[in-house]
Amino acid sequence: MLEINQLKFDENGLIPAVVVDAISKKVLTVAYMNAESLKISMEEGTTCFWSRSRKCLWRKGETSGNKQHIVSIVTDCDRDALTVTVYKDGPACHTGADSCFNEVVYTGEDEEFSLDALMKVIEGRKIEKKEGSYTTYLFEKGIDKILKKVGEECTEVIIAGKADDKAETIYEIADLVYHVMVLMIEMGISLDDIKKELASRHVIDHKVKQEKMTK
Repeated sequence: MLEINQLKFDENGLIPAVVVDAISKKVLTVAYMNAESLKISMEEGTTCFWSRSRKCLWRKGETSGNKQHIVSIVTDCDRDALTVTVYKDGPACHTGADSCFNEVVYTGEDEEFSLDALMKVIEGRKIEKKEGSYTTYLFEKGIDKILKKVGEECTEVIIAGKADDKAETIYEIADLVYHVMVLMIEMGISLDDIKKELASRHVIDHKVKQEKMTK
């Protein structure tokens, strides 16, 4: 592990810190640290930055309560920038948004598929009620129809898995995931809600393993 004095701060004694959500892996914000704020961050376990506009230390969440609990701090190969991975208590942006990065400047023709993007499409079908859309049809039929489809797709996954048919199992799992995501939108459940639940189980499991090792 590096010492703070081995990092390369700029002429103003600052180093950029890219803050990343440990659960979603989204970039939350880009801030600056000096040696003092970095030391405080490491000692307290929560992010502390240097405000270039106010010329003072700035503990994230000190007034808003939206603290960022540090998982790790990693530097790049030149040692002149940091990535700070955190668990956050609330929105990272002063606007109330989850992240400071929301406005699209450019999107290539071959936009990479993501579950987040699929969730937005599904949510759009619930709001816009697109005619002829199967997703809109499910929302119009309501929770009972959605739950029935989730149950049916679970059965299809089991049948395909029991047959040891990998391709068919992948196909049926994709169907199940889609219908579960429709259920999530219907019930107001986000992907972050699921990620946080899984992350909490990982933390608990890690602590249990540590306890076993110390016995």
